[in-house]
Amino acid sequence: MIRFDMVRLGLRLAVSGGREALVRLAITAGAVAIGVGLLFTTLAAINGVHSQNARNAWLNTPFVKQFPANREVAGSSGNGGGGTANASGGATGEGSGTAGAAAGANGQASSSGVDPMWWSTRRDTVQGKEIGRIDVALTGPRAALSPGVPRMPGPGEYYLSPALARMVDEMPPAQLGDRFPGHRIGILGDEALPAPDSLLAVVGRAPQEMKGLSEAALVNKVATTRPDHCADCVVGIKSDGVDLILTVVSGGLVFPVLILIGTSTRLNAARREQRFAAMRLVGATPRQVSVVSAVEAAVAAAAGVVLGFLPFLAIRGPVANTALTGAKFFPSDISLTPLQIAGVALGVPLAAAVAARIALRRVQISPLGVTRRVTPKPPRAWRVIPLVAGLAELVGFLIWHPGTVPGQIKGYLSSFLLIAIGLVLSGPWLTMKGAALIARRTQRPATLIAVRRLADNPTAGFRAVSGLVLALLVMTATLGVISTMTDERGRPAGGPQFNNVLVNELSQGYSSDYKPVSMGKPAPPELIERLHAVPGVRNVLLGHPADKVVEVQTADGPVTARQVVVCADLDPFKMYGHCAPGAQTAYVPTSWYGWSDQRTSEWPTAPFTPEQLAGTGVLNVVVETDGSTAAVEQTRTMVDAAYPATRQAMTLSEARYLAGAELRGYQQLADVVILATFPIAGCSLAVSVAGGLSERKRPFSLLRLTGVSLGTLRRVVAMESVVPLLVMAAVAIGVGLLAADLFLRSQLQYSLHALGAGYYLAVIGGLTAALAIIGATMPLLRRITGPETARNE
Repeated sequence: MIRFDMVRLGLRLAVSGGREALVRLAITAGAVAIGVGLLFTTLAAINGVHSQNARNAWLNTPFVKQFPANREVAGSSGNGGGGTANASGGATGEGSGTAGAAAGANGQASSSGVDPMWWSTRRDTVQGKEIGRIDVALTGPRAALSPGVPRMPGPGEYYLSPALARMVDEMPPAQLGDRFPGHRIGILGDEALPAPDSLLAVVGRAPQEMKGLSEAALVNKVATTRPDHCADCVVGIKSDGVDLILTVVSGGLVFPVLILIGTSTRLNAARREQRFAAMRLVGATPRQVSVVSAVEAAVAAAAGVVLGFLPFLAIRGPVANTALTGAKFFPSDISLTPLQIAGVALGVPLAAAVAARIALRRVQISPLGVTRRVTPKPPRAWRVIPLVAGLAELVGFLIWHPGTVPGQIKGYLSSFLLIAIGLVLSGPWLTMKGAALIARRTQRPATLIAVRRLADNPTAGFRAVSGLVLALLVMTATLGVISTMTDERGRPAGGPQFNNVLVNELSQGYSSDYKPVSMGKPAPPELIERLHAVPGVRNVLLGHPADKVVEVQTADGPVTARQVVVCADLDPFKMYGHCAPGAQTAYVPTSWYGWSDQRTSEWPTAPFTPEQLAGTGVLNVVVETDGSTAAVEQTRTMVDAAYPATRQAMTLSEARYLAGAELRGYQQLADVVILATFPIAGCSLAVSVAGGLSERKRPFSLLRLTGVSLGTLRRVVAMESVVPLLVMAAVAIGVGLLAADLFLRSQLQYSLHALGAGYYLAVIGGLTAALAIIGATMPLLRRITGPETARNE
């Protein structure tokens, strides 16, 4: 009964304690609402990553093992296609092999009740954007159904995603639409699209047409396993990528949000301590005071949880439009599960109650401990141990490095968590040392009062800036790692002359005897003529398989030549080197994407004539254009129609752009963390400074009565925030740079590169904004330090 009375008393004090109580309740609930809204958004973004990745599952259908023997035959049929390019006898073997595969598949289908189908997932490009192309060929009416379609397409039919359909309707058919033979029978549903702007096509083909595609596989079901849980999947985000995204988002956002929530629940803590001390003096037990305190804090936190849905709903749309994984989200992806809502709804008020319980430990020991303002014990040097331990763990990885991706994630996550926790724990001790150092070197009254107060209670001084200090740590370490990776990996392999060269890669690699795994048929003369007839096409070059491997020494080091080209066709491509004088054909390196500028390289002469090469298979089709959209896309359409490949034709600039997709994804993560943590830290700072002013009404009003000017008090308040801010900002930046360098050395064998001007501008901007927030609270000082306040106190 007593406990229920205390609960009722706590409710009355929270909502019926007059204007001051209502204002305190509103401010606390509003601050908690901001933190809860951001926490909801973080959890929903994590759900969005999983939802988006799950819709990539069906694109991995040909890569998931279903018919091991038939997949092997399907691959050999692709090899047979290469044989057809050189000898007609290969066609018979290819056809019989494929028929055998289909027969075997149909035999298995009769037991499962599903007719198998040929399936190939390929990558195409349009205007620098990736297209996912799925070619299917049915072997019977009972084929499995892929997501987003009412039935699988037959020969001459295709489905397009909404975004791709719009592009097909807007662009001339020769540039895009002609890549999809037949007619459109529908639009892919949202359940088939990883993102709202995904470019996908499901094209129906005849079984005999699929025999020339080396990656075509016979399947009897559509893959449903999420890529991060699938060892064979190649489309989507693998488990290490998902873990990285979730680790960065959780570590970079959740921690500052929890600091904001914890700061909010401590508003007017000193005022509540006085009230609860008075209750102790009139006979209340420590347990009764704890109940009242917990109820009061939980009410404000519960109201904040309810209001937290408002900021969540307000920023849900912008978050969905953020390409956190490299692609935008559907709005429905950014959603919360009932379990998450229940966890936050129960956890935040409970955490607030626990925080209130801890904050009243002086009241529980002795009510006079509050009324007499007993100075808390100074922080000890042991608080630095977690920080040093986290850095030591990173140093240890230089000596011993985890061999698996999960081990690396756990190791580095524990290191950075120790560093973050250590920075928060050691903050009061470092603040106290910094204040003591300043006290020895100043004689100004405002500065002396400020540093004396900081030395008296450094925990309260650091608490106000803890969120911003943590934001600086996260930003510094993140940008240090990302900028170094970008510098090391993002260097272009050529120059602007490469941008307009279109390459179609037909070979899927080379076997142990250095022969191509697959290749295209000999190029028909009419294709070369049609390419030259396209406005904007300048030169065409074909790469043919070599009869041997030739090692060539270049300015960049030794390279392996496995292709043969006609010298007359190579000469216009100056950046690819040149033939020896008088040579008709030459051996050249394999990859046309990764070449650096080889203008000075002279390639060995090959013992073939152009006429002999014309009758052999094709490994690469290289076309130089003027860079116009019409020329690039029309050429791409013609080449892809003549030579379907797993990786369709793309310009070298597009290849470099796609190769940098991982780095851009990391940069996007860094931007999200930075843009989110600074506002969170700013809110924490504003709440802490405003709450600190409210708690110090009595001493400040007494100082005003003794003749201290309002300007002096303002300088005191400013110094109390600026000293720990600058001291800990310097520590956070130094620790962040050191942690980034240790991570880069141990994980990637890179040394930390100097950060760009953008970082320093961001730091200056963040600190300036923090000072502006502190200055914005100064008008409160006049209102709370008047004579009437001292009289009431």
